[in-house]
Amino acid sequence: MLSITLGPLAFPVAPLLLIAAVWGASWLASRLAGRDHADAAANAVGLAAFAGLLAARLAHVALNLSAYAPTPWSMLDVRDGGWHVPAGFAAGTAWLAWRALRRPALRRPVALAAFGGGVAWAAATAALGGGALREQPPLPALALVDHASGAPVELAQATAGRPAVVNLWATWCPPCREEMPMLAAAQRRESGVTFLFVNQGESASAIRAYLVDQDLDLSNVLLDAAKQLGPLVGSRGLPTTLFYDARGRLVDAHLGVLNAAALESRLRTLRAGAR
Repeated sequence: MLSITLGPLAFPVAPLLLIAAVWGASWLASRLAGRDHADAAANAVGLAAFAGLLAARLAHVALNLSAYAPTPWSMLDVRDGGWHVPAGFAAGTAWLAWRALRRPALRRPVALAAFGGGVAWAAATAALGGGALREQPPLPALALVDHASGAPVELAQATAGRPAVVNLWATWCPPCREEMPMLAAAQRRESGVTFLFVNQGESASAIRAYLVDQDLDLSNVLLDAAKQLGPLVGSRGLPTTLFYDARGRLVDAHLGVLNAAALESRLRTLRAGAR
């Protein structure tokens, strides 16, 4: 599952689970530490999470610096989902170890709370299908309609046996409209990657009017009139962008607007897998 919906709003699952795990670990640390050390234990866990997130972001930016160089301000846009998990884990663990060395009374409660929070996060992620990306589920078997010709087309067939970027979008969705020119430019530029724009629930005439109004020359616009693809991949929110390798296996996914740096870092992964 990539997202959960609350009324008209959709939220990515991963950050919500992380926030809940950190809050739970902080609470547990404060309870285990006793009245005299409760605040220090809770703060240690919270600051470890902050240190881990900061290190994970900095490491990701450093590894993809050339992608961020044209728009340096996008380094601050954490909505792009760019994190280097090993660096974050190492930084958070190092912070907890340092605090435990300085405050022996915190060692047991902080260690138990961190372990408990980690187990809870892993269990919740697995229960909600967060481990699906590691299992690389295949491209869903789904018949859509080609916008240009009106002919039926299988989603897997439309990828043409190449790495694929599958974007779920709608003309009424502001984040979709924000990222569309960048995705259109990438489609023209990336000859080795298939870009599929799967519209969710709108008519061909509405899509045509939008493309003309925005002067967008898109190829591979597909109609999903029944809005089936979102639920099949675990996301009812828009935009959702899926990244498949040449064998049709999901290697990454993102809910929300993509910036150019985030797209480029994921395209590098697809290019590397296609060699």
